[in-house]
Amino acid sequence: MAKIKKFQEIKPEINDLIFRELIKRGYSLEGNTRVWDIADSKLWYLTPEQAQAYLDLEDSENFKKLASNAEFELLHQNMDEIQSEIGNCPINLVDLGCGDGKKAAYVFERLKNKKIRYCPIDISGYMVQKAKETFSKLDVDEIAEFRYNISDFENLENITPLLSSDNFKKSLFLLLGYTLGNFEINELLYEIKCAMKEGDVLVIVSGIASEKWQEWIDEVNDEKKVKMNSFLIKIPMQLGLSKDEVEFGARFKNSRVEYYYIVKKDKLIEFQGKSAYFNKGDQIIVAVAYKHKKDKLLTILNMHFNRVTLKVSKDGSTALALCRK
Repeated sequence: MAKIKKFQEIKPEINDLIFRELIKRGYSLEGNTRVWDIADSKLWYLTPEQAQAYLDLEDSENFKKLASNAEFELLHQNMDEIQSEIGNCPINLVDLGCGDGKKAAYVFERLKNKKIRYCPIDISGYMVQKAKETFSKLDVDEIAEFRYNISDFENLENITPLLSSDNFKKSLFLLLGYTLGNFEINELLYEIKCAMKEGDVLVIVSGIASEKWQEWIDEVNDEKKVKMNSFLIKIPMQLGLSKDEVEFGARFKNSRVEYYYIVKKDKLIEFQGKSAYFNKGDQIIVAVAYKHKKDKLLTILNMHFNRVTLKVSKDGSTALALCRK
């Protein structure tokens, strides 16, 4: 084995959470290539800079063309059915993975309920604050503030008791922005179901298996790469790798879109008494987005919820699921 040269000392920008996740997961071998899979959305928004980079990506024309336009179209087409499911009673609008709150605001502005309490939930405090700013400009009855605003989805079951009140007995949960595809589907749906009360409603927008996603990868051009890279590059950088030591890549594999970095030279990183050795050619997967087949998605949803309606976009790439507990 070739001797690996130590290129730099410990740098303060190394993030403890990301580094520990790398060490914990280790690498797998694909032929002679070592693949480090640290694709976990909780690592995407650890800093305000990361969170804002994602919002900038989401606001780009390419992203809107790929995903956002289809999402808003599906929401628009199915608002009457969503309204019918929740009725006109006061509701909690629970925005899971709220981002800047603009997607939930789109739903809010089309609801006929006179009393709505908005409940933004995100692992990023920066995102929660952005969502609150979005809704502070709207005629919402109340914006809920409690300890689980800034939280991962494992704590969802703790939220329901905090939301229940005489004024807001029912909840409409939103899981928008293709967030479902970033998680193990059964684990996430189980967490959401446990957080819902009988009669609550969940609206999901998610990508489904379609040639569109492969075409998206095949058509990744310089502009797309710049936007995606500006968001995701902060993960390898927080492992102690510099921008010129990695190369960004994207592919459709294992029923999911994968975004990864190729290490361009051997490097040893030491941090808090632990070491990570990167060989030239190693791949670090930093983000994935699963695209389940329509029938499989419907089967899984029916395992978790009493009644499910699934609608698909015109191009067949996106589904809206309306689920009732």
